[in-house]
Amino acid sequence: MQINGKAYRTIWFENNIVKIIDQTKLPHQFIIKDLKTVKDSINAIKTMEVRGAPLIGATAAYGLVLSILENNDQSFLKKSSEDIIASRPTAINLKWAVDRMMKKLSGINSNEVLKIALEEAKAIVEEDATFCKNIGVNGLKIIEEIANKKKDTVNILTHCNAGWLATIDWGTATSPIYHAHQKGIKVHVWVDETRPRNQGANLTSYELNEERIPNTVITDNAGGILMQRGQVDMCIVGTDRTLSNGDVCNKIGTYLKALAAKDNNVPFYVALPSSTIDWNIKDHKQIPIEERNSEELSHIEGIDKNNKVSKVRIYPQKSKSLNLAFDVTPAKYVSGLITEKGICEASEKGLKGLFK
Repeated sequence: MQINGKAYRTIWFENNIVKIIDQTKLPHQFIIKDLKTVKDSINAIKTMEVRGAPLIGATAAYGLVLSILENNDQSFLKKSSEDIIASRPTAINLKWAVDRMMKKLSGINSNEVLKIALEEAKAIVEEDATFCKNIGVNGLKIIEEIANKKKDTVNILTHCNAGWLATIDWGTATSPIYHAHQKGIKVHVWVDETRPRNQGANLTSYELNEERIPNTVITDNAGGILMQRGQVDMCIVGTDRTLSNGDVCNKIGTYLKALAAKDNNVPFYVALPSSTIDWNIKDHKQIPIEERNSEELSHIEGIDKNNKVSKVRIYPQKSKSLNLAFDVTPAKYVSGLITEKGICEASEKGLKGLFK
């Protein structure tokens, strides 16, 4: 997609260096950062310079390429893979990408391992871009149906950033929106700010603005009343891990949106590539829910009166905080799963019908 009229992807490999858009600097600064070592890639994942399940997976894959460039040794590669997997626990794409890379590299001669690793990492990247484009093509049908019935602008609510900045290109939740916009369908997006890191306000609104798609940033708690007023035609969110039974683990606050949607008969869809499906865990209580630094809650970053980026404390220093990064939306609240292979019900039967 585009920034300032120029096409970008979120990650690419150039002259033995991994290039990323540093998303901790958006929307106030656009900075391309170099990752030169496996530690750089791990740090980028931990600090959320890259974020979003598909992009984390791609960064992990390229991190193993950097590991080989740094030290072409099997024991170092194995340790690197373990360290990458430990960097963030909830998004399943991270482990999926590392496992795929390590399986591909098993038994490969040291003279060939870099070439094979780079080819596989690039394959993961290209695959995700294609999957996300296809998610858009499939999800477009839902938006078209609403537009044809309504004969007016389709109002879509989304949570967090499941846009192209969370993937390689197109995004998951935003891909149907981009496809609708390109087809000339009038859409408007309600963008949850998504505390505490404000990925909705900082990233989703930013990328929608760059594509000239009308959008409005709202507080995380505003979605319910907008649905009650009939101002939301559908919800589309992404997911960091979807269980085979259709339960969806996504950014904290997603569950509450699904409850409000159910109560107001608003369709609630989840968009995902197949790499985000966890076929092993059967009980959502087994999903490791990341708990992040309390400073993400206690402080907020923005532009001050001198036009400089600054961080300020927003609640008493003595106050305790709990910063859980994700929650789980049970399948019964999900209208459907939009995947690269089509749309299915949020159930084991639905998913297996597409992927097994």
